[in-house]
Amino acid sequence: MTNLIINYLLKNYLKCFFVVTITFYCFGIILNLFEEVEFFKYSDVNILTPLMLTCIFVPSLIIKLSPFIIFISSIWFMVSIRNNRELLTLKVYGFSNIKIFFILAFTSFILGWIILFFINPVTSSLIKYYEKTKSSYARDIDHLVSFNKNGLWIKENIDNKERIITASKIDKYNIFEIEIFQFDKDFNLEKKIFSKIADIRTNEWNLKNVKIINFEGGVNNEKTINEFLIKSNYDYNKLINLFNNTDTLSFVEILIDFKSMLNKGYNKEFLKQSMHSMMTLPFYLFMMTALASILILHTMKNSENLSFIIIGLVLSVIIYYLKDLSLALGKTDRIPLILSIWTPIIAMSFFTLIGVIQINEK
Repeated sequence: MTNLIINYLLKNYLKCFFVVTITFYCFGIILNLFEEVEFFKYSDVNILTPLMLTCIFVPSLIIKLSPFIIFISSIWFMVSIRNNRELLTLKVYGFSNIKIFFILAFTSFILGWIILFFINPVTSSLIKYYEKTKSSYARDIDHLVSFNKNGLWIKENIDNKERIITASKIDKYNIFEIEIFQFDKDFNLEKKIFSKIADIRTNEWNLKNVKIINFEGGVNNEKTINEFLIKSNYDYNKLINLFNNTDTLSFVEILIDFKSMLNKGYNKEFLKQSMHSMMTLPFYLFMMTALASILILHTMKNSENLSFIIIGLVLSVIIYYLKDLSLALGKTDRIPLILSIWTPIIAMSFFTLIGVIQINEK
C-alpha cells in the first residue's frame, strides 16, 4: 500500500509539473515571438524562421524559471489534495505532512539534477545555434567577434578601414599569436601585422615582437620592431563580456572541460560562477517545494488558499531579487563570489527548517 501511495503522489505531482511547464513554454513562445518578428522585420525570411528560433530559445528560459515552475506546481498539487480531502486519507494511512513534504521535495531535487545532466546540454546547444543563426542575419556587421576552437576572430572598422584580427587564445590581459590584416575602403590589402603577444587591457593594444608588412605600389616593405600600438574597438573586459553567456555553456561541459576551457581563454572566475550557479538549481527546487509545503500544509482551511498563494508569490519575487543582490555583492568583491552564490540557499534552509518543523506538528 505504501508503494502504491508513493506512486500516486509522484505521478500526480509530476503531472502538475509538466502541465505548468508546458503552460510556461506556450506563454514564452507567444511573448518571445514578437521580439523575433521585430528583429527579422527588415530581413527576407518567412514566419517559420522567427518561430523556429523562438521554439529553440524558450527551453533555456524555462530552465531559468524552473524554481518558480516547481513552486507553482507544488502549490497546485498540495492545494488539490487538501481541498478534495485526499490529505486526510493519506494521514489515515500513516503519511504525515513531513513525509509528504520529503517525497515531493526530494523529487524536485532529483528533477534538478536531471535538468543539469540531461536537459541543460541540449538547451545550451540550441542557444549556440540560436545565436549563430541570429548573428548571420544581423544588419550591422561592421564589427563582429567570434571565439571558437580556432581561437579569437575579430572584424572591425577603424577610420573607414576594415581590419581582421586573429589570435590563438586569450590569457588574462593578453592574446597570443596575433595576425592582423588591414584593408582600405575598397578592400585592398594594405598591411599585415604579426605579433607573438599583445596586451589588450585597454582599447590601445600594445603588440610585442612585431613584424609589419606594408603593401604599397606592388612593393612589399617588411620591418620588425619590439613594440607597436594599435587602436581597437575592443579591450579585455569588452571581449570577455561578449562570451560570458552562461546559456551557451552546459553544466556537463564545464564539469568535464574546465581546464581546457581555461586554456582556450575563458575567464576562471566566470566559469566557477557558472558552475556553482548551475549546481544551486536542485537545491532551489528543493527549497521552493519546501516553501510551498509550509504555506499550504500549515492549515486545513480552504478559505486561506488565495492569501497563502499571494504570500508565496511575493516571497518568490523577494528570493529572486535577494539572489541577484547576493551575486552582485560577490561580483564587486564585497563577499567571496562562491559564498554569494550559496548564501540565498543557506538562508532559505534556516527559514524552511523552522517551517517544516511546524507543519510536522499539524
